[in-house]
This record gives sequence, structure tokens and C-alpha cells, in this order.
Amino acid sequence: MKKTYVTTMPDDIGAFLRASRCLASLGINITRVSYNKAIDSHTLFLDAEGNVQQLRQADEELKKIGYLTDKRQGAGVVLLEFCLRDVPGSVTDVLTLIDEFHFNISYISSQENGTEYQRFKMGLYVDAPEKISGFLTRAEALCDVRVLDYNRSEKVFDNSIFYNSFVDGLSRVIGLSEEVKQELLVNANLAMQTLDEQGLSPYKTFDSISRFAELLAACRGSAFAPRISRHAVTENTEIFLIEPPCGSNTAIIRSGEEYLFVDSGYALYREEMEKIFRSIIPDYDGRKKRVFVTHADVDHCGLLPLFDEIIAGKKTAQCLRLEYDGKNGFREQNPLHRPYINMCKILTGYKPPAPDKVTGLWESREGQEPLTQVGIFDFGELHFEVYEGKGGHLPGELVLLDYAHHIAFTGDIYINIKALTPGQAEYNQYAPILMTSVDTDPMLCALERGAILQRLGAGKWQIFGAHGQKKDYQVTVS
Repeated sequence: MKKTYVTTMPDDIGAFLRASRCLASLGINITRVSYNKAIDSHTLFLDAEGNVQQLRQADEELKKIGYLTDKRQGAGVVLLEFCLRDVPGSVTDVLTLIDEFHFNISYISSQENGTEYQRFKMGLYVDAPEKISGFLTRAEALCDVRVLDYNRSEKVFDNSIFYNSFVDGLSRVIGLSEEVKQELLVNANLAMQTLDEQGLSPYKTFDSISRFAELLAACRGSAFAPRISRHAVTENTEIFLIEPPCGSNTAIIRSGEEYLFVDSGYALYREEMEKIFRSIIPDYDGRKKRVFVTHADVDHCGLLPLFDEIIAGKKTAQCLRLEYDGKNGFREQNPLHRPYINMCKILTGYKPPAPDKVTGLWESREGQEPLTQVGIFDFGELHFEVYEGKGGHLPGELVLLDYAHHIAFTGDIYINIKALTPGQAEYNQYAPILMTSVDTDPMLCALERGAILQRLGAGKWQIFGAHGQKKDYQVTVS
């Protein structure tokens, strides 16, 4: 059994040695440790492996040596900006007031700007939140003061309780429950540690996580404005393409009176997406709902619990089952992708669908080609050949090709990157940073992309990728 301890490391020599000896004496193995004083001078993350009894004993022993404590509960760091006259000694009165209130300074930044004033940014460690109100009243008698949001500051200022402040900020932005904060905190640290080892600045990691969460939150409610387009196939068949600013596209195929969804977007936007579904599909609430899933990424599968039947390849069905059973899906099995995917699931409220709703079709056929036909799939007037990639983007990825009507659904293997909206382009820049690459194997994915285009027959094709606008693609035979 594994457990992650988010501990407060005592500020004295040999503190980590005592924790290590404590766990070793109980027969517990430390599988991961993360501490960076430049980011957070107190918080130490320990992943420990042992049985239930050993871990319970560890809880008690770590408390005894001061690692597990609530002494900072309710404390926090407030970032303030003081507008001071640019003259000798102007900051002295402010420092005297800070000393009077017994606040510790965790961050200071100031630079002359060619005016008569300097703006001093200070991070103050406040152990009793009720004290800050009185301090601000006194400070405003000395100079102009304003409270800053640390997410907007140029640098991460809180080097004493950064992780808690960071997660509290994310939770406020996206509206998370207290129950998931600890899990989000652990994965934020894991993302930092993983990417730090890849050479990415910790500040870049935390800034990217913060901006990603802000984008998700900014697109909710009345601000949710996807690009929606309608594309004719035959007199009785058409395709609606819904492109949210964040997450995958959702396509709806209408053939006669029947409707089929292709992919489903983020769970975070359930209400907004269902409003659109109802505007497109008559008697939406009374219909049996079917969806085809190109692959098992969280931004494609968020709304799967809405559907009565989920059609997927057997590998994707396997991945969804792993998630339902509380195990790592294909993405989380990749250490570089795991922290981002876990945070993405928390921030968007992802829940895997019940396995009895998932119909897993088409056995994988291992071969040398980057793209292999594994079966056929018919819907209304459309007759698709089903191809499976070798896992360049994600194992189990499927592509649908209808040669009679020149229709292609290509998932994330092939997307119309040049036709992204500004919102989509901004959103799409963060996953490559936080996962190092959106592809499991970028070189293999490039081969799969080329293989799709090589398989298209002569004529004008409508290619529906999972991000960006539909692409019209002309194939000529020389």
C-alpha cells in the first residue's frame, strides 16, 4: 500500500534524517521525496510504501517528531504592494508597522521606475487572519496599499506555505470541494518535480497550471461560446461540429432520424454542452444516446456518463475500465503524463462511465504499419472502415474513413491546427508544457498522421479532427 505524506519539515539540522530513520524502523520504504526550499521552505512530500498497520504507526511517529502538525492551519501569506515615495528611509515606517504586528516577510521586490514613487511588493506570513484587517487600516495611513493576487505576480513569492496557497487559489478559481484539495496539492508537486527533472523551471510549471485552470474557469456559463458549424454529406445525412475553447471537439452525425456523437469534451461543461445538444437534436432528453470514442483521453471522455451506449475499441474499453476500478489509465501509466492528467481530472470533475455502458469492439492487430484496419462500422448512410494507430498519440486510438462519402474522423492523430480559434490555440499550449508532449510517441504519431493522408482515395475529403475546424482536403491522382 502506498501513501503520500504532505509534511511540515521542522526547521532544524537533521530533520529529514529523523524522518528517514522513523520510517525505516517501521519497515516502510520511501519511494519518492520532493523538497525545494526555493519554492516552499517547509513542505516536504514523501511517498511511502508499507502495510496498513505500518502506515498507521508512521502517522503517529511522524506527529511525535513534528512532521505532521496543524500549527499552520489558518495561516497564510498575503501579497501587498506599498506605494512609497522614492526617498531615503521611506520604507522604514512600513517595516516598523510589520514588526509591531509580528508578521514575517517571506518575499520583497522593488525597483525604481523613473517616477517619484517606488512600489514595494511584500509577502507577509500571517498566522492569524483577523490581524490583517487592523494592519491594513494602519498601513493605509502611511501610504497607498493594495492586496495582490499571487497568481498575477511576476514571481512566486510565497516560500513558506506556497503549496497550500497555490491550491487554495486554484480551488477558488475553478470551484473545487475541500475533499479534492489534498489530491490536487500532491499532483501539483509531482508535476513540478517531474518537469524540474526535465529542465523546466518550477515557476513555469506552476504558472502553466494556474493559467490552465483560469482558462477552464473563464469559459463556463455565459462565456462558453464554442464555434458550431454544419456540414452536409447527403440529403439525409449531415454533421454538426462543436468546438469548445477548452477540450476536444464533439461531432454529432445525423443520418435520417438517428444521431451519433463522436467524442464528448470535458465534464466541466456538461450543462453548457447539453444546452447545445438540445438545440440540435429534437427530443434530446427522450432519446437513446450513442457516442463513438476515438480514444480514452480525459478531454474526449468527460461526458460519457450521459450516454446509454459508448462504442469504443477494445483497448479504449480496457482503459475506461481501469479508471472505473480506480487504477491508472493509459495516460497515467506514463510518469511524464500522470501529474497533468490527474490534475485535469480533478479540475474538470471527470468520472469514468460504468463499464456496462461500454461496447468494446475491434481487436488490435499488431503489425508493422503505423495504421491498421481492424474492422468496419456502419451508421445510417455512412459506411466506415475502422483503423487503429499503434499508439503514437495514445494506445487504442481509432480513425474512421468513409470512402463513398469522403468523410474522415481522425481524433487527435490529425487535427486542423492552422484553423484553431484564438481560445483553442491558447488552451492547447499548456498540455505540451505540462506533459512534455501530448503524444505518447511523437515520432510514431507523425507516421500515423502521414498514413491517414496516404489512405485517402481520390476526391474532396471532409476531415473532422478532434481539435480545430473541419479541414477540406483534395486528393488528386496523377
